[in-house]
Amino acid sequence: MCGICGIIHQHPEQQVDSAVIKRMCDVISHRGPDDDGFHIHQNVGLGMRRLSIIDLVTGAQPIYNEDKSLSIVFNGEIYNYRDLRRELESKGHVFQTNADTEVIVHAYEEYGTECPAKLNGMFGFAIWDQHKNRAFLARDRIGIKPLYYYVDNNRLVFGSELKSILQIPDIPRSVEPKALDTFLTFEYIPSPFSIFKNIFKLPPGHWLLYQNGQAKIQQYWSFNYETTNQSEDDFSNELCSILEDAVKIRLMSDVPLGAFLSGGLDSSTIVAMMTRNSSERVKSFSIGFDESTYNELPFARTIASHFHTEHYEEIIKPDITELAERILRQLDEPFGDFSVFPTLLVSEMARKYVTVVLSGDGGDELLGGYETYLAQRIAQQYSRLPSFLRKWAIEPVVSALPPTEKKKGLINKAKRFTEGSRLPDHLQHVRWMIFLQQAEKELLYSNSFASSLNGYNSHGFIEEQFLNVASNDPLDQQEYVDIKTYLVDNILVKVDRMSMAASLETRVPLLDHRFVEFAARLPSSMRIRGKQTKYILKKAMQDILPQSILDRGKEGFSIPIKNWMKYELKPLMTDALSEKNVREKGFFSPHYVQRLIKEHLTNRENHSHRLWALMVFHLWYDYYMKS
Repeated sequence: MCGICGIIHQHPEQQVDSAVIKRMCDVISHRGPDDDGFHIHQNVGLGMRRLSIIDLVTGAQPIYNEDKSLSIVFNGEIYNYRDLRRELESKGHVFQTNADTEVIVHAYEEYGTECPAKLNGMFGFAIWDQHKNRAFLARDRIGIKPLYYYVDNNRLVFGSELKSILQIPDIPRSVEPKALDTFLTFEYIPSPFSIFKNIFKLPPGHWLLYQNGQAKIQQYWSFNYETTNQSEDDFSNELCSILEDAVKIRLMSDVPLGAFLSGGLDSSTIVAMMTRNSSERVKSFSIGFDESTYNELPFARTIASHFHTEHYEEIIKPDITELAERILRQLDEPFGDFSVFPTLLVSEMARKYVTVVLSGDGGDELLGGYETYLAQRIAQQYSRLPSFLRKWAIEPVVSALPPTEKKKGLINKAKRFTEGSRLPDHLQHVRWMIFLQQAEKELLYSNSFASSLNGYNSHGFIEEQFLNVASNDPLDQQEYVDIKTYLVDNILVKVDRMSMAASLETRVPLLDHRFVEFAARLPSSMRIRGKQTKYILKKAMQDILPQSILDRGKEGFSIPIKNWMKYELKPLMTDALSEKNVREKGFFSPHYVQRLIKEHLTNRENHSHRLWALMVFHLWYDYYMKS
């Protein structure tokens, strides 16, 4: 696992400054604390930081082909590299290392721009092709590993994180209004946007070819929903077979390895599969909270005991303010998902014992695990109630109820449901993933910021994905949208940035592309049946996991931030969102921000999502726009 970066100037006489490449690498040293490596020649500069996982002796990068006309820097893991190596050796390719990185170089040599489709893994890589005078960049199918790029009239600049690109002094730093608006709406910034104008994310399943000063981007993989007629038992057996192999190949490592364990269905399934395929006792890692409704440690202990793992756990009692500031410095663009807190803390705990962990991320998007899918079904029934009953009786009563300090609870769920149900029907389940509606934006946004949006539709990227899915089944449509948006730009960003901040590699077996394609063949009734989510996974694991785990509802990896913002985080919030600070930056109405703070502190409303997003942006702005 590594961090990569580079500069490719269009003209050979434009020399790359080695000191700049060095700075680009140093700022992402957390991604690879073990080593660095450079290829700098005339107008080409490639850099990398290495976290040594496979081939500890000869796997240093950059790696070259036989005549050194191709050079690569690579972030990720290729799980089928041994099979692919044998295939390439049979075609005459000669290998100098035992690293998975070298397989990519020879695959490019053999298959050209089709090489990413040959790889089973997570990756972001860049190859400089000296003979063809071009750079070839690619990102894995699902978007597990990040890759940012900037192109102007003279050069291509790229990096695993925005931090690297920002080391170049003349890269313009200007906030992209559309990205900020979308962030405040959804708490993340969707591909291909970044928070900066003219710096972009390479979308998942795409490659970029830079030649003659032009960048061409093309998709090389996606998936379709094509239901197959099989029995429940056949689906169940196939699920176990594919997932077991996906876990098995991800146990490949020359360093210690473990698993994140929340006690939920997905992480419990991964631990079960690891136990069946590992000759060593599995190490598992969990964290909890003093607040009982947020604490999942009893469920994690159940699995740890059931599978006899070497289990480690901690109750979170950090310095919340210090932790919040540390997380915000690590994130180089605004990100609002609260679960960055526990993700960083469990990563730091795991890193004391292992270098690699397996995670259960992806199961909710593939197998119908989110409550939003059920909420959409309930909403269809709710909409049949008389309009006057909904608008003049139910919704006013629910809105008037004060929020509770519980993680969820009936009142909090009811308030969230009625809030989302007022949004347009065509957004389907996404209505409950929106945290700032248009009426609130009209009160919050300053005139200058609102004008800069020029009528931009922050839901547009969601609507586009609904149009892209080739299925009439609502659950297919909803899952497709989540895989293409929320999964890649929220969940996987969180896991990558927070685990890499701890120099920990995280592998996600449920996002093996073979399992993604299998899930897309499942009838929706195999994913959700009645009110039971992840139906086929529960059936497949019914004789393997304890019944208490199979019967659990979806909880989510969250924190009591709405309570912290009233107490521990209050000084940071009131300072970051002071009237003076908000007015100086000029994006928002100081008066409305103060109203949100007052309503939250007096428990009239739970504005934790809105206030945290505003805090994140203002603190990010001070750190990245002024430095």
